[in-house]
Amino acid sequence: MTPRGSAVLTAPPRPPAPAAAPPSTTPPRRDLPPRIDSGMWRAGHVQGIAVDTAQGFVYFSFTTLLVKTDLSGTVIGSVTGFTGHLGDVAFNPHDHRVYASLEYKAAESFYVAVFEVDRVTRRGMDAESDGVVTTVYLKEVADDFTAAGRTDDGRHLPHRYGCSGIDGISFGPTPGDPGGHWHLMVAYGIYSDTSRNDNDHQVLLQYDPAALLPYKRTLQQDRPHRSGPDRPQDKFFVRTGNTRFGVQNLKYDPHTGHWFLGVYQGAKDGFPNYRLFLVDGTVPPVRAPLGTGATPDHGRMLQLHPSGLHHPASGISGWDFRADVGFEALGDGYYYVSEQRTGPAGNGSLLRLHRWTGNPPAPFDPLDRTARPAPAPVGPSDPMPARPTVRSAVPVDGGLRRAAAAPQHSAG
Repeated sequence: MTPRGSAVLTAPPRPPAPAAAPPSTTPPRRDLPPRIDSGMWRAGHVQGIAVDTAQGFVYFSFTTLLVKTDLSGTVIGSVTGFTGHLGDVAFNPHDHRVYASLEYKAAESFYVAVFEVDRVTRRGMDAESDGVVTTVYLKEVADDFTAAGRTDDGRHLPHRYGCSGIDGISFGPTPGDPGGHWHLMVAYGIYSDTSRNDNDHQVLLQYDPAALLPYKRTLQQDRPHRSGPDRPQDKFFVRTGNTRFGVQNLKYDPHTGHWFLGVYQGAKDGFPNYRLFLVDGTVPPVRAPLGTGATPDHGRMLQLHPSGLHHPASGISGWDFRADVGFEALGDGYYYVSEQRTGPAGNGSLLRLHRWTGNPPAPFDPLDRTARPAPAPVGPSDPMPARPTVRSAVPVDGGLRRAAAAPQHSAG
């Protein structure tokens, strides 16, 4: 466990708003198609995506199914048979595996699923019997899921921090150490509840992926195993206000050096309820109280980057941009954003290539403007409440670029 400090977090003064962003001068990525269509699948809605640009593969999570395609959308293979909730996915370029969040709420079992994607070479491969999936149990998630939370007024309610399980997952360096070792970061799902105030933080667990691998076991869904580390390497909190089912898509962005959090829009008064947040990768975590009661819990707090839209009353910054059903940072300021497709043949995903601008309210510009508009939200959503907002445009490099450095399903 990384040593925890004792200083109380004090937010730095908000910098002056930079000048408006000029037109993007980033050269087009001619090696990446402007759109990739997953095809339609008899499975749940798309949960997350991962792209291996070096080998030219895309991975789509469809709740109970993993699909592998090439960059043209041609299907290479698929893995089926999941009876739990397969969530966000992340490709690890260091070991050529795909990692995913996988949960079985009724069994109080939460896992990182590890896919040997080089072996995924045909459709309909079985998650249990074809030797392509192993899992690592995350005890910390189960402990928070089963424990009671405590509000500032002293009430004890089910699920510490509002934990509903896990969803977002990504690889990247620890915030505050942009040139450091890359870790696996897993984000909690958080139940939507506007009546409690102990659920206003996103929770991120950090693991060393190499240290996780000795724990992995073959998936046996009728006999959930408990092979995994007792504790994460570190545990972080990000104050965003309550969102519906926490962080749906988590992604470290090497272009800006920061962490994107794509969420289903929250509904709690007093918060801006943005759909996309950015954790500042240059600011280290600081130990701070998680509430305002007499004896609040304390945790390692991460800081939101102050760019984008800003909500003065809460001090929270973010964007009104949907990145909750698949988001991939490709490097050099390019991103694939997934759009949900639904029809008689099932569910699908359309990936659209975007370029970073940093402009509020949406910091990305689609390169294919002929594509249809984004569909209605997949997750539960309320109209966004009126709020005072300060718009802060940032330069094309974001004003964010880091210094060069060495069937059981949950909703959501």
